[in-house]
Amino acid sequence: MNIEQTLIERCHSKCELCGAESALSVYEVPPVNDADAEQCIMVCETCREQIEQPENMNVNHWRCLNDSMWTPVPAVQVMAWRLLKRLESESWAQDLLAMLYLDEETQQWAEATEAAASETGEPCLDSNGAPLAAGDSVTLIKDLDVKGANFTAKRGTLVKNIALTDNPDQIEGRVNGVRIVLLTQFLKKA
Repeated sequence: MNIEQTLIERCHSKCELCGAESALSVYEVPPVNDADAEQCIMVCETCREQIEQPENMNVNHWRCLNDSMWTPVPAVQVMAWRLLKRLESESWAQDLLAMLYLDEETQQWAEATEAAASETGEPCLDSNGAPLAAGDSVTLIKDLDVKGANFTAKRGTLVKNIALTDNPDQIEGRVNGVRIVLLTQFLKKA
């Protein structure tokens, strides 16, 4: 049985994150060495788009994690943890994250995205080509409209204690008390 067939059987033909029943595909939960069903989940098109393009994230879509985070499947638990970390500025996501228990091995996998980004050989660079690391501070070089939060992050805003993502062109940081994903092309190292 191939990976897709194994996952369809495991998830009963439903997205393992939101429960949608259409446009399902296999998603490898990074970092992946040799993909097998244990390192993959079945997701719908909506979930995949929002995972791969966090700047288009619809916060309310992810309320479904309230149910899916309780699965016994480690790969689904890892994705639920990572998505809740992205949404940490939302009080409901903080509450879910506080309730979510991961065993030590699964927790290490969930936290492995920063390590995976650095292992790809693609460094995270600011607009001037300076390397960025987790914990650095950056300054916005352009006014940025923040979708879903109804405010504009102003040019010159200092973002402290950034976190790297699995995409070297993006970082996460707090602006006006909201944790958001920022494109590195609009930042300079402080």
